Amino acid sequence: MFIPCDRGGGSAAPDFKGFTLLMFILFLQPAVSVGNVGQLAIDLVISTLNMTKVGYFYTDCLVPMVGNNPYATAEENSVELSINAEVYSLPSKKLVVLQIRSPFIKNKYRPFCETLLSWVKSSKCARVVLLSSSHAYQRDDEQLLGTPLRYLLTPDLEKAVGGRMKELNWKEMEKVAAYPGINDTDKVLHIPGGGITKLLFTESCSEGIQMAVLLKFCSEGDNIPDAFVLVNYLNEWLQLIKSESNDSTDPSSQWKIPSSWRLLFGNGLPPALF
Repeated sequence: MFIPCDRGGGSAAPDFKGFTLLMFILFLQPAVSVGNVGQLAIDLVISTLNMTKVGYFYTDCLVPMVGNNPYATAEENSVELSINAEVYSLPSKKLVVLQIRSPFIKNKYRPFCETLLSWVKSSKCARVVLLSSSHAYQRDDEQLLGTPLRYLLTPDLEKAVGGRMKELNWKEMEKVAAYPGINDTDKVLHIPGGGITKLLFTESCSEGIQMAVLLKFCSEGDNIPDAFVLVNYLNEWLQLIKSESNDSTDPSSQWKIPSSWRLLFGNGLPPALF
């Protein structure tokens, strides 16, 4: 459930009615989704837009964790604590972001989905955008062609923005054969490495929730470039940031890298080794 930050003065809980909820998806193993791409992209959004933390998503479905402020800009706010699931908001853009920083406890992913979708409905968010990723090595022949980016829309959101996706010339996630080599006509949605992406999407379809999934095929490694590609893909649609110059050849330069990224690969090699 959502727990608002206690800022004193008896301030009321934030109102998310009509907002867009942006979040990333976890892989169902003791690690975040393939390459952490969704999580890194969310980091860029929060850091660049200087979003305010407005609360926490309390659940017993995630591994507990605590750490320093990942978006620290000065020594004064570097000692603020962060936990496994936090909510950030930017009312001027009607945007609320859920950032998840730890994996699921075994067999807890389904209760988490139920709790999350219940919160989405009770908060009256206008739509939900999931940032996810999928194993590049498990693409079929059709998915190997063209861009590594894909999208999915629930029927309720398709009515509202389906035309916009066609204008952007985006490619919808292909369905693959349920029984390859045996029956190629029976197609199903398959998102290997996407964790609860498929479950959240199918549940949203049946419950009438307006949800979009934006994902990138990728592999494990240095996935910072993948995160920039995914967040630029998101920005094509939602226009979270505007280009500073029409002559800009590198849209990734517009995003602010959070201070915590200095530690993505740990410390450097100790000189004593040499």
